[in-house]
Amino acid sequence: MEVKPKSACEACPQFNADGLKKLGVNTTDFDFVVALAGNPNTGKSTVFNALTGLRQHTGNWPGKTVTRAEGGFEYNSQKFKLVDLPGTYSLLSTSEDEEVARNFILFGKPSVTVIVVDASRLERNLNLVLQILEITDTAVLCLNLMDEARRNNIVIDTRTLARDLGIPVVETSARFNQGIPDLIATISELANGNIKCKPHRIKNIPKNIESAVEKLSKEIKKEYPDIPNSRWIAFRLLEGDTHIIELLKKGEFV
Repeated sequence: MEVKPKSACEACPQFNADGLKKLGVNTTDFDFVVALAGNPNTGKSTVFNALTGLRQHTGNWPGKTVTRAEGGFEYNSQKFKLVDLPGTYSLLSTSEDEEVARNFILFGKPSVTVIVVDASRLERNLNLVLQILEITDTAVLCLNLMDEARRNNIVIDTRTLARDLGIPVVETSARFNQGIPDLIATISELANGNIKCKPHRIKNIPKNIESAVEKLSKEIKKEYPDIPNSRWIAFRLLEGDTHIIELLKKGEFV
């Protein structure tokens, strides 16, 4: 008789991986901030719960109706604050969810961004992955729902995927707690600078656009010395992104 593995939420102890301590809602005095991003229905909340020991502790983002969830975990004596961003298909800010997710990744300066994707529907998830990699230099791809992928005879070459994306790739089935220790270890290595990412970025940009981006990027950096990824912001300004324009006018960054 086949014995199914227990889910991550069924009797998971406070310590369920070497050096891991789930802190629940305790996010005080943290060393690193971790953003959890992904499309809806990728098991992102299950990953959040597996890391923090919570069943979603929710509230609202300041001034928004969008729900936010925060929790914490401790690993190797370092504390990590985990912020579960709204599930979105894009970061182009056509909705409040997208605006919140994008602004936190860009202006919140998370130490690590975990991008959770559905391994059984990887292709449709890659649009968001590539958009996030245009913003941040420190990310890990969490290939969740690997049990579903295997059930559908889907095989993913994670080594090639990691090479092409320029970030670590970790296979998980969060509801069964499979791969979670590897994900935690990778988050820690990234946060401490032991893993260096070379994220996939747009190439072969026409010279006139590249010149305009470079010029505008320098002006943004001059006006806002601490702003992250001025190049990406320059692209959005050239495309007439009204949300970014307003943020720059008001100086209201996360």
